[in-house]
Amino acid sequence: MRRRGLLKAALPLGATATALGAWPTTATATATATATATATATGNAPSSAPVRRGRDRIDVHCHLIPDFYRRSLATHGITEIGGVPVPAWSPTLAVGFMNRYGIQTQVVSVSEPGVTYLSSAKDRVAMAQRLNTYTSRDLVHTTSAHLKGRFGGFAVLPLGETVDEQDVSHAVTEAGRAVRDLKLDGVGIFSSYGGTYLGDPVFAPLMKALDDLGAMVFIHPATPHGYPDLGLPPFLYEFTFDTTRALVNMLYKGVYQRYPRIRWLAAHAGGTLPYISYRTSLLTLTPAIAQQVGAAGLDDSSPHFRKIFYDTALSPAPQAMKSVRELAGTERVFFATDWPFTSALFLAAGDPAPQLDETFSPAERLAVERSNALAQFPALAARIGAKRA
Repeated sequence: MRRRGLLKAALPLGATATALGAWPTTATATATATATATATATGNAPSSAPVRRGRDRIDVHCHLIPDFYRRSLATHGITEIGGVPVPAWSPTLAVGFMNRYGIQTQVVSVSEPGVTYLSSAKDRVAMAQRLNTYTSRDLVHTTSAHLKGRFGGFAVLPLGETVDEQDVSHAVTEAGRAVRDLKLDGVGIFSSYGGTYLGDPVFAPLMKALDDLGAMVFIHPATPHGYPDLGLPPFLYEFTFDTTRALVNMLYKGVYQRYPRIRWLAAHAGGTLPYISYRTSLLTLTPAIAQQVGAAGLDDSSPHFRKIFYDTALSPAPQAMKSVRELAGTERVFFATDWPFTSALFLAAGDPAPQLDETFSPAERLAVERSNALAQFPALAARIGAKRA
């Protein structure tokens, strides 16, 4: 099939199910919690298994597509993102999805192209400001009883396809406004902008600003320029490769070392990084030292890679999660769905990621799906009245 065509037929089914499917009731959630509690009490579940509430997951990787942004994309001929048709989205659809899958809160962000499709720096700043203000006012800090406590948010930055000093200066200003004034939960950034990867010196003022903020920075992949065309949608594999390029480039450009207060969250389990973390650390001193002192398996990958946070979006299977766990430990893994772009994967209510059971114990799953995020997003924890782990 032609490029990007593979999912066009499937994805609308997911969107339709999201829009028309029976949304869960508190009875469904209560039944789930009751079943877990009964299993624990009768000895049919591990004694360490926590009693799951009906809606306790924190989803750190999902996206918003407000109508004004969708119209702007369409005006510029953008109807697909990563090879996937731009899906249906609204706050009501998002809450319906969360209710069906036991998710208390989504931390939303803007997927590619962000505002890079706008040619004017002024237009990029205006759109980024509008998106961030909307996210803060209408979702994160909403007064709507229906939406209150259901959303966190990462800011989008006004960076373009060709990154220059002016763009970076605007990004510094907007990052400060978003975190300090709009009180968003962090900042979203792409792995690359027009072939310029995170770690490039042009981003240095932005890195310093993010370090000063002590920000959680969510790295979302971008479709790289000039990738080999295999007739498949780029989200399928190119997204993972682009994330990996950024994470490795930042290691060798000294970003992790120079800006230690930035907390990095890598989308999709860090792309391919966990699997190749040893190989991509070979030009550092870490592998040589580990080899000499017989510490292989402990510090044979860069310690900087071990400090990154990783999400489970499109990566809950043990092939990915066991690699992440080996690299970073359970405490640095966050639950994520990548909704609404993954609508086709969520057609029936229930456990949104049953594969996680193959890597994590019930108690560890609760940490991955809730308490790890609460510990790193204290403002979000306060807004939903949750105790931090």
